[in-house]
Amino acid sequence: MFVCICKAVTEEEVQEHLGDGADTTDAIGARCGAGWGCGTCVERLNELLCAHAVGRHAAA
Repeated sequence: MFVCICKAVTEEEVQEHLGDGADTTDAIGARCGAGWGCGTCVERLNELLCAHAVGRHAAA
C-alpha cells in the first residue's frame, strides 16, 4: 500500500528505512521523499514511526 502518493512510496519502503535507522519523518523524507510533497502522508509516517519505536522497545 502507498503511504506517500506524491513520491510513490510504499509502506514496505518506509519500513525498510525505519529498519535502517531513520527515526524521524525528516530522516524518512531524506531517503525517499515521503512527507516532502503535499504533506498528507506525514500523519501516517508518524504512526509508522511510533509503531516501530514501540516494537523496538518491546523486543529489548
